[in-house]
Amino acid sequence: MTQLQFNNALLGLQDKLLYYALSLTSDQEKAQDLLQETFLKALTYRDKFTQNTNFKAWIYTIMKNTFINNYRRNVKAKNTFDGSNNDFHLKFSKDKIYPSPDSFFSSKEILKNIHALEDEYKVPFTMFLDGYKYKEIAEHLNLPLGTVKSRIFFTRKKLEKALKDYAN
Repeated sequence: MTQLQFNNALLGLQDKLLYYALSLTSDQEKAQDLLQETFLKALTYRDKFTQNTNFKAWIYTIMKNTFINNYRRNVKAKNTFDGSNNDFHLKFSKDKIYPSPDSFFSSKEILKNIHALEDEYKVPFTMFLDGYKYKEIAEHLNLPLGTVKSRIFFTRKKLEKALKDYAN
């Protein structure tokens, strides 16, 4: 496919891609941005397109993956730690209403209860709090993935029970 054919095929899909971007983002401006980013990636990685394959599917996949990556990046940015010594206070966006600070558990009390757990629960839960993914924890501890998930779940339940006196 020549550069001219590639560009014409890309421009021919513009309206359909914009409609697809609108279905993903539900916002006109974000859809335009997604379309522009998709075009940029398609042009940048033109050499990755394999001749005699489905061009339309290739472009739609670029758009879908771009949307997913942007969504994950935005979620991660909203849930970053504030860098203080107290890792339990997350940086929340200011436009939402959250419980007052006196309704949150004391971090010392939470840590005390975590450290009181048996190692089989404490180690996976602590790793989870440190940002490890379930799969990474399972590989590191040489445990099945389901076991790691259930131990973290049961640890949460144990902590809820131990800290119920602090609940509102």
